[in-house]
Amino acid sequence: MKKPLEVLRLYPEHDYTLNGALASRASRDPARPFMIYRDRTWSWGQFMQTVDATARVLASRGIGRGDRMAVMARNCDGHVILLFALARLGAIMVPVNPEFGVAEAKYVLHHAEVSAVAATQDTLAVAHDAAAGLNTPAWFIMLDAAAGAAPLLEDLLKSVPQTVMPADITGDATCLIVYTSGTTGFPKGAMHSQKSFVTGGEAFVQRVYLQDDDRVMIVLPLFHINAMFYSLAGTLAAGASMVIIPKFSASTFWQTAVDTGATQVNIIEAIGSILRNRPRGEFRPDHRIAKVYGVRASMDETFKNDFKIPHRIGGYGMTEIPGVTCNPFEGPQKPGSMGPVGRHPDPSRPWAQCRVVDDEGRDVPDGEPGELWVKTPIIMQGYFRDPEQTASSFHDGWFKTGDLVRRDSDGYYYFLSRKRDIIRRRGENIAAAELDRVVGEHPAVAEAGTIAVPSELGEDDIFVVVATKPGAQVTAEEIADWCSARLAPQKVPRFVAFVDELPHTPTHKIAKAVLRADAALRASAVDLQTAAGGRRGIS
Repeated sequence: MKKPLEVLRLYPEHDYTLNGALASRASRDPARPFMIYRDRTWSWGQFMQTVDATARVLASRGIGRGDRMAVMARNCDGHVILLFALARLGAIMVPVNPEFGVAEAKYVLHHAEVSAVAATQDTLAVAHDAAAGLNTPAWFIMLDAAAGAAPLLEDLLKSVPQTVMPADITGDATCLIVYTSGTTGFPKGAMHSQKSFVTGGEAFVQRVYLQDDDRVMIVLPLFHINAMFYSLAGTLAAGASMVIIPKFSASTFWQTAVDTGATQVNIIEAIGSILRNRPRGEFRPDHRIAKVYGVRASMDETFKNDFKIPHRIGGYGMTEIPGVTCNPFEGPQKPGSMGPVGRHPDPSRPWAQCRVVDDEGRDVPDGEPGELWVKTPIIMQGYFRDPEQTASSFHDGWFKTGDLVRRDSDGYYYFLSRKRDIIRRRGENIAAAELDRVVGEHPAVAEAGTIAVPSELGEDDIFVVVATKPGAQVTAEEIADWCSARLAPQKVPRFVAFVDELPHTPTHKIAKAVLRADAALRASAVDLQTAAGGRRGIS
């Protein structure tokens, strides 16, 4: 296995634009496979030619430096082609969740002031309605089939105009605006430069020791920073190949891994939990996946022993600051931690710095909880059209994550909670995420979400919402007993409610804002503080 820096040095140096990085990797052997989608494979050389042709088509339709184009589709080859083609022109891609309704999509399209929209048959109607009323009407192209006045991109590439391409695009040009999930308030559009994207890919090579002959399976959505800055950018940096899967499917995951020859994949906690709980009859022991990024401590043994995956890596990043910390590939690893501060394959390159601070911005001792502040070369350029929110997110150059963590004496960081996800009970701060994890480890529980509810004594009480596994049964009292055996008394929930399925954000996190707003859910809760058989509901 090559060291990460050896992988990067397989290729000529470049200017840290997407086009420059692409040309660097394609120059080694243009016939190597780069992108596989459904039954089609693009070599590095073919992909570069397609990007150039697409850029010329976009330029002929008025797309230029700084213009924004939305892509509202499930994962497909068009995402990748358009990202590189737009970057070639100094333009910007705005990926949009294909599950959005009209109101959600309208906010993003209008806030970004897009000039064009790429859609598919299943998103066109919503995207069209969402784009209505833009100051300058957006034009549409289709990624899977022509639809009336919206031509198919593939058809447009049959007659490529002779358009002069700009020669002065630099790595500082913005190439992506990724909107946060917006669980509280309106989404914010984090702007990232081409250099940030390419550098993020190089950092991912270090995180998982990505090799030039690896095959990366992308199951996370391409409107999310993980798939973009880790899987896609990592494939680019390593000169590897990638397999684009339209949407994660638990029932076919292992079969797809075998069919595509995947060797590396990124997941999130929800996907890990789903795979852990699926029937083992779906598992294919002949898969080739050797490296998984995103495995949490609670599922590490399953991925190691049941799924036979030798390298399971976990780390920390945000839409604004991808890839800050990571458990080292070659160890030592501490399951349950976010790892120490990550690094670039080139040890001479300056990298991230982290602080853990109190509410006054003062550093706290190791072992004490505090907010994580970060400086890193892979950082957003700011929130699009939101200078006030941008300014409030920084202090003297440090990005304020809003996440509560602790650092141990070895420099490993541990996530505790979002600052707004803290429960104040009996004079102590309790991380709701800890309850989520502990309750979620109960053998009958598929997933749990913990929120604060007002206590009649002041401060908060703990309310846990539980989704059980199919066919499993558990009582509120058994949940409380499970917690009592594993947590301090003040962390044992008072209220427990059961649901078939928890609501999720577009990025598969538990939508706690939805739980907090659900009055019927609160009324159905069992109050464990009352006598046996006690009162139901939260007053």
